[in-house]
Amino acid sequence: MSTQENIKLDEEFIAAWNAHDPDRAVAVLSEDIVWRDVGAPEPLRGRAAAREFVQSWFTSFPDMKVVVKNRVASDDQVAAEMEFVGTNNGPLQMGPGAPAILATGKRVVGTGTYFVRIRNGKAVEVHSYPDAAGLMMQLGLMPMPAN
Repeated sequence: MSTQENIKLDEEFIAAWNAHDPDRAVAVLSEDIVWRDVGAPEPLRGRAAAREFVQSWFTSFPDMKVVVKNRVASDDQVAAEMEFVGTNNGPLQMGPGAPAILATGKRVVGTGTYFVRIRNGKAVEVHSYPDAAGLMMQLGLMPMPAN
């Protein structure tokens, strides 16, 4: 695929997140997607696992909006730095098998990066690195560092 086609695929992925549509989000993923998230002890394998992961973010932050701050793309990859804002009005689960954290009602500004490998018009591998420590501090679940 061309670099421009891969950017369009990434834009569709982000648009699906902003529409809070897990089915639309996983539509850009291959059936055998492997998703590695820094907060998950094991890779997520397949669209069903990816859908559950995406939905968990929508449940945790029902008003979440994502903005790509920086993007680099090639003929088989996209890497991006992103920011999201949202209010933690649902239980938060940092990865499959992790215990759910009760909603705090706090609004956060989260950051992170992700890398997507693309083959035949679908994402076949995702590596995501949300700033979990920063998120936990904003939610009051981890102490802020001393100045």
